[in-house]
Amino acid sequence: MISLKRERESDVDDDDSDDGVAPKRGRGPAVEDRRSRHCPYLDTINRSVLDFDFEKLCSISLSHINVYACLICGKYFQGRGQKSHAYTHSVQFTHHVFLNLHTLKFYCLPDNYEIIDSSLEDITYVLKPTFTKPHIAGLDKQGKLYRAYDGTTYLPGIVGLNNIKANDYANVVLQAFSNVPPLRNYFLEEENYKGIRRPPGDIMFLLVQRFGELMRKLWNPRNFKAHVSPHEMLQAVVLCSKKTFQITKQGDAVDFMTWFLNALHGALGGTKKKPCESIITKAFQGSMRIFSKKLPHPDLTPEEKEAMLLTEEYQEQMSESTFLFLTLDLPTAPLYKDEKEQLIIPQVPLFNILGKFTGNTEKEYKTYKENFLKRFQLTKLPPYLIFCIKRFTKNNFFVEKNPTIVNFPITNVDLSEYLTEEAQATEKNTSYDLVANVVHDGKPTEGSYRIHVLHHGTGKWYEMQDLQVIDILPQMITLSEAYIQIWKRQGSSDTNSHTGE
Repeated sequence: MISLKRERESDVDDDDSDDGVAPKRGRGPAVEDRRSRHCPYLDTINRSVLDFDFEKLCSISLSHINVYACLICGKYFQGRGQKSHAYTHSVQFTHHVFLNLHTLKFYCLPDNYEIIDSSLEDITYVLKPTFTKPHIAGLDKQGKLYRAYDGTTYLPGIVGLNNIKANDYANVVLQAFSNVPPLRNYFLEEENYKGIRRPPGDIMFLLVQRFGELMRKLWNPRNFKAHVSPHEMLQAVVLCSKKTFQITKQGDAVDFMTWFLNALHGALGGTKKKPCESIITKAFQGSMRIFSKKLPHPDLTPEEKEAMLLTEEYQEQMSESTFLFLTLDLPTAPLYKDEKEQLIIPQVPLFNILGKFTGNTEKEYKTYKENFLKRFQLTKLPPYLIFCIKRFTKNNFFVEKNPTIVNFPITNVDLSEYLTEEAQATEKNTSYDLVANVVHDGKPTEGSYRIHVLHHGTGKWYEMQDLQVIDILPQMITLSEAYIQIWKRQGSSDTNSHTGE
């Protein structure tokens, strides 16, 4: 606490809560008003260098308290009093126009008066985009191209994300969720989660705030540039995951997605002990029946095994479980190939690997002590269904990747045969259309990620890989090594829902 107090004092003779520093310095209100509305330095502002995607830290003191952006060079400085870094910068470089990154007020330094001018609204909008309910409701009904300040045209929502060093595994997941309308709409409107109360010292809510900020930047129709840096979002990920996921080290997109979904759900008030709905469960949660049967130890004699199978402990048990995504297992890739087969990449239809959920297919699962036979059947389908195609197998020595291509239609994937009879009677819409497809290319530990997303307004598909955005033919999507897919249930009435109610 002491260091914080000292930091505030050193910052400044700068009271940022004041609206009129000038009257304290003996200037009359009439002079102040005239200068506020007729600042002679507005034409020195350089919008092309302004970038509000990075952490709001003073470039000298590295403090996040009372930070101002210089609108001439784009750098961040602390304070605006006579001993402050912003004041010194303004005198040294004759840069006069500054924006308080917290209060969104503009000031002229070193004269220290507030600037009031409507021509600056585009800058505050880039720093903090806001969306009205009608704007949100219309996002998926049009495909208008917008022109960024740098002259490039872009579709809101279809914009690249910086790969700072090795964070493409997280970028593709953030891009995928950005194109799930109910999730996006919920986070575009800060009012939806602003009032959620969290325990003192709980840092996980930072994920919610940063994800909301990222959504608003990705869908901003008035951007200065046609790409966004996820820097602040990823710093929150590093902090909240206790460095499990990092910016400088390649991670696994499925691992990140699993953690991120559960972390967001928890931060929005959901817990495992006390079931609670959040926008995450409303969009993605389905349920299934799991039939599980314990297997005798393989070293036992046939007679011993037979005797054990008659006991209650080895009878099949049924349980109900919810899920946020389904893991699909690929058939084992051939170990040895001759010269001709080298050119053939194995392929499998999507419906073959979905067979895991018919309720008839048994699969053996091994734990440290025991083995089980399990079979699965779906009981409830979510509005948005996530498939994770299990491409990687890990052992103590290395990670192996299965390159099998999954053949799938882009639309009309009917899942009714994977539902229980009771669920078939109650579930009205069982057909799904693809909306996002995350691809892993290359070796397991050195590979890279890209994503295909459907833009709902135009009906076109786009491929995004870091800052690169290109349109792509739907038939090209099925040739990739799909890793994560998001499917939208046909007839979902939740497309334009934007509250968590």
